[in-house]
Amino acid sequence: MICTTCPYCGVGCGVRASYKNGVTTIEGDKEHPANFGRLCSKGSALGETTGPEDRLLYPQIGDERTSWDEALNLVAAKFNQTVDEHGPDSVAFYVSGQILTEDYYVANKLMKGAIGSANIDTNSRLCMASSVVGHKRAFGTDTVPGTYDDLELADLLILVGSNLAWCHPVIYQRVAAAKQVRPDMKVVVIDPRRTATCELADLHLTITPDGDTALFNKLLVALHKRGVTDTQWMTTATEGFAAALEAAQADTGETGLAPDEEAIFFDWVCNTEKTVTVYSQGVNQSRGGTDKVNAILNCHLSTGRIGRPGMGPFSITGQPNAMGGREVGGLANQLAAHMDFALEDVDRVARFWDTPGIAKKPGLKAIDMFQAVAGGRVKAIWIMGTNPVDSLPEANSVAKALAACPFVVVSDVVNETDTLAYADVVLPAAAWGEKDGTVTNSERRISRQRPFMAAPGDAKPDWWQICQVAHRMGCAGFDYETPAQIFAEHARLSAFENNGTRDFDIGAWANTDETRYNAMTPFRWPARTDGETAERFFADGRFYTPSGRGRFVAVSSPAAKTVDPAFPMTLNTGRIRDHWHTMTRTARSPRLSAHIAEPYCEIHPADAARLGIKEATLVRIASPKGEAVIRALITDRQMQGHVFAPMHWTSVTSSAGRIDTVVPAITDPFSGQPASKNVAVTVTALSPAAYGFAVMQERPDPQSEDLLYWALAKCDGGWRMEFALSEGQSFAPPQAPDVSVNDGAGGRRDLWFDGDRLKAAIFTSPRPVAVARSWAVEQLSVNHNPQTRSFLGAGRPGAGQPDKGAIVCSCNSVGANEIGAAIHAGCTTIDAVGTATQAGTNCGSCRSEIATMISQFTNSEEGGAHVAPLAAE
Repeated sequence: MICTTCPYCGVGCGVRASYKNGVTTIEGDKEHPANFGRLCSKGSALGETTGPEDRLLYPQIGDERTSWDEALNLVAAKFNQTVDEHGPDSVAFYVSGQILTEDYYVANKLMKGAIGSANIDTNSRLCMASSVVGHKRAFGTDTVPGTYDDLELADLLILVGSNLAWCHPVIYQRVAAAKQVRPDMKVVVIDPRRTATCELADLHLTITPDGDTALFNKLLVALHKRGVTDTQWMTTATEGFAAALEAAQADTGETGLAPDEEAIFFDWVCNTEKTVTVYSQGVNQSRGGTDKVNAILNCHLSTGRIGRPGMGPFSITGQPNAMGGREVGGLANQLAAHMDFALEDVDRVARFWDTPGIAKKPGLKAIDMFQAVAGGRVKAIWIMGTNPVDSLPEANSVAKALAACPFVVVSDVVNETDTLAYADVVLPAAAWGEKDGTVTNSERRISRQRPFMAAPGDAKPDWWQICQVAHRMGCAGFDYETPAQIFAEHARLSAFENNGTRDFDIGAWANTDETRYNAMTPFRWPARTDGETAERFFADGRFYTPSGRGRFVAVSSPAAKTVDPAFPMTLNTGRIRDHWHTMTRTARSPRLSAHIAEPYCEIHPADAARLGIKEATLVRIASPKGEAVIRALITDRQMQGHVFAPMHWTSVTSSAGRIDTVVPAITDPFSGQPASKNVAVTVTALSPAAYGFAVMQERPDPQSEDLLYWALAKCDGGWRMEFALSEGQSFAPPQAPDVSVNDGAGGRRDLWFDGDRLKAAIFTSPRPVAVARSWAVEQLSVNHNPQTRSFLGAGRPGAGQPDKGAIVCSCNSVGANEIGAAIHAGCTTIDAVGTATQAGTNCGSCRSEIATMISQFTNSEEGGAHVAPLAAE
């Protein structure tokens, strides 16, 4: 098997993979220091996502297949023409934290070095740009000081705006294992929602959205008052404390927390030296994200709790190569190798690349870039490995901008994304399993992605496409034949005129050849030419600021948002456990859709009652920018007055689940990162004429039906679909059903067969359809005689037949009913449930949900144990 690296989140798990006779085999790499063999549900299902179906196989101009020469010649000619007529800033690249470092490097070299514009930005702008700016303000450079080991070594772990259990499950499992060994280890979760991560928490602080700066400013004041601040450390290693403390003392921002909650938190931090603060999108994705980051860093700088085992701030990234992109200058306001647009850095990179026309000022950040496209200032754009028509805020405006843009190039892997519809040229890219290069994870560890299967059709690596366009544009310096050559140049630049003045230095790899590159094992930077390495940064009090001192940054809470009576609710967007970004990969795996198969929102029972929203009914979430129609999940995990909705669904997988159409393009003033966690919306109940659920062997085409609502997901044996109908609408195959049953309550169950196999089953009802969905899906894969056909019309298994219930464990397809039965039978620990049902015994991503069920059973007077299903079962 080939050792490679997972293509999902920033944990950077090692994977062992092989491909033979059309089957991809996946297992965790027990030697990789990020995961030691663990994989989450997404990583475990990677083998289901590598097939040739739905792939882009050939270059296209418009809708017509063409050759690589024709496509690349057109791209080069159009970019050259646009630059000649309108200048370098009239073109742009929008790239992705899912491309490899080598791809990133040549894309930046082409745009910034050869074309002479810094108009290259990345979708990583959406997840960690505020951390980058916060790091640079405090440390002088974009450095994550600590390691994953610190999370296990800490006596107090603070998780801020991070649903670690769902978004970084392997790290969550490492923390859970450490806490099991050391029960005195405390975990604090700071989040407006009660997420799956809270099952591990000793204290959950339900902070008001954007209350983080106020909380950590209050903590800084408490640390000072109680004499916990390290005066000697601050005197020798830092600057600016007095101004930061004064700003903290003057901050009148609200946290939404009770005084006793704050007091407990402050006591724990003040009394625990080995403290690690992990923060993620809940911090970064806000209008004051950079200040939030610095409020956290201020607390660690004031105590000297940084860079030592078990202590420090830790930014955990969302994408597999967000860090690698930062290292090569993937953001519009960076140059390569952690350099900026300071005159000496521009000169240094220009001399190294031998490009006198190098960009000399920052380019357009993501939001500004697409607004420039809309305004006609950017007239040609190349989008690589990302889907901005769904993932950027004001997504409908992004679509309109691309529709009006004179020339759009899209490189992607799959043939069906919402962004592809606007491409003048489509370039088929190699996918994970076919690509060759490196990625860097959240703890600065560089690992190899290695190919273990051939790319289908004419798909090519991104670096090859970029270099080919560069050649055709007449740009020198792109004569690479392998990714190893690109990596070696990247390493040489990192060490060029460095001498320890820059944090990012992998000069030890400057002379890498193919043999050494292919044999690379995971390593953490820095890896300097002189052999110097560093597990952690800043414990020695040396920083990369002009003075060499760490900088406190005076920050204040943003002004309180004015409540608009027309949009009184607050929307928080985010991710779910088993899906990734806009599902171009994960939607191909039936088991990853088994847990949650449609877009939804969490809403508090009191809000639901006030708004007339019933369990599993449909709601419309709207802002002045757009609207989405999704399923209601009523739960007290959500704060009253707030709703949460995932960002994964697109026009390919749902009728109106694109939640980023609702999010306005409000950004942090320093980082340009969008604010996706605090959006003013209105939530209204919908009243369809009928609800429906279908399982079908063949993929339906709901777009052509103009249904009021639909959400489509792959399942074992075919497809499953939730839908809703307006008055007079219907949804069914053209031929009459073989079996039709009226349920006595205005609903119908229509069945179509192909011999003994179920071809389609469609269930409709005036209310959300009460069907055992997991059981219904299973019926596509079994034979049916006349007697069993009658059970299908009931929508539930017959007496004595099993019904799994809503899937909780995706890896082993274990449902809520099976887990509930085990708990009722006396399994009162997660491990006991695993022994009885296999749930939670593979990747462990569902263990927090199992813990919730056990808790529900233990705390319920009725002894009930359940997980509320997304749609009514």
